[in-house]
Amino acid sequence: MNVKPATKLVRVGNHLAEVEVELTLSDDDWSPYLSVKDARKLDAVREALEHGDVKAAQRLARVYTLTPVAV
Repeated sequence: MNVKPATKLVRVGNHLAEVEVELTLSDDDWSPYLSVKDARKLDAVREALEHGDVKAAQRLARVYTLTPVAV
């Protein structure tokens, strides 16, 4: 099994978070997959943003505010 760093994006409303995780690569049909720790990290970021707690999300990820572009 190999481990590869990756960035997962979580978008909630007008916020976007870049979460650093590790993908586990193997020869089975489930590859690549996240560890339980990284899956919980993604869930924690999503839940923090859903509750408007940007500071909590920033402890685990890079958080951006999305601004629509007027055309």
